[in-house]
Amino acid sequence: MFDSEHISEAVAWRHDLHRHPELGFQEDRTSGLIAGLLEGWGWQVHRGLARTGVVARLGEGGPSVALRADIDALPIEEATGLDYASVHPGKMHACGHDGHTAMLLLAARQIAAEGVRRGTVTLIFQPAEENDGGARVMIEEGLFREFPCDTVYGIHNWPGLPPGRLVARDAEMMAAFAVFEIVINGRGSHAAMPEQGDGVIAATSRLTGALQELPARRLSPLDPGVVSVTQIHTGSAWNICPDRAVLRGTARWFSPGAGDVLEARLAEVAQGIAAAHGCHATVDYQRRYPATINSAPEAALARQLGEAMELDTTETGPSMASEDFAFMLNERRGAYIWLGAGRDSDNPGLHSAQFDFNDAVLPTGAEFWVRLARRAAGD
Repeated sequence: MFDSEHISEAVAWRHDLHRHPELGFQEDRTSGLIAGLLEGWGWQVHRGLARTGVVARLGEGGPSVALRADIDALPIEEATGLDYASVHPGKMHACGHDGHTAMLLLAARQIAAEGVRRGTVTLIFQPAEENDGGARVMIEEGLFREFPCDTVYGIHNWPGLPPGRLVARDAEMMAAFAVFEIVINGRGSHAAMPEQGDGVIAATSRLTGALQELPARRLSPLDPGVVSVTQIHTGSAWNICPDRAVLRGTARWFSPGAGDVLEARLAEVAQGIAAAHGCHATVDYQRRYPATINSAPEAALARQLGEAMELDTTETGPSMASEDFAFMLNERRGAYIWLGAGRDSDNPGLHSAQFDFNDAVLPTGAEFWVRLARRAAGD
């Protein structure tokens, strides 16, 4: 479908984006590159949703499909040693959004060259997927009101699957998630006289284990959930029992009921354990993303197109990781798709400082986008 020159150019875009990563809502250079290319190919381009988002349309009336790529990077110090490694300290494309962007751009050029004979194709280049909810912000600012569509699709590279695999489940793909911060306060003391203080460290230690055990004791084994403590901050000296500790982490689930149970029990356990050690706990619990749930007909279409490309569409289990594409699926029918992108040798996972998107799957993903645009837009 794509000649070698176009594929090489897409790889060059990807490497350029990798070299110049930008964090959520700061993707000014990235969105400028995207908009310039799309305008040159004849797309109607709109900029400014969620500050740095880019939306482009081709065609008019009829069935309407939206294709989404995320464009932001992560606050990670890159350790790949690549000749196109990040030039911005502490910022890195460690999740493959540079590849997602290049993949959709490669498809966009082909779609524009072929033209959209019936229906409408909308491209969504979304900022701030990593934790900041850029999809939610785009929707709040009128994404689907200003750019109506019947269905919406997203693709994420998946290094845990080999190239040639495509997964689009009929229902759950990725979990909902929340972040929490628990502050434990009590009396501090000299380490030689712990009886003069409260058990801030003891409460923190016991709370860490109790929180991570919550899903096993409060949820049905058939209703997945996970609580992970990811940060503990306390203490300042060898000989001081501290008066304050801070725990942070995430909770993840699929069913709304499980989310309610985890939120309520987390607060109860934190306050109970703190009180048992003479301390007081305050809990800040924030739900961030809903679960990513595909609609079955759109997932089936994705698998059908994958099979036509001779991809293996065998189903696998959902992931407890999270994705803000869930907000779009809450508004429109559609599907979130994993595209196998593993490597035969060293294969770092997503969010690793050694991660690099597998360029070999660029044309595969782009061809899938072109086929989907033709079918879903009615061509």
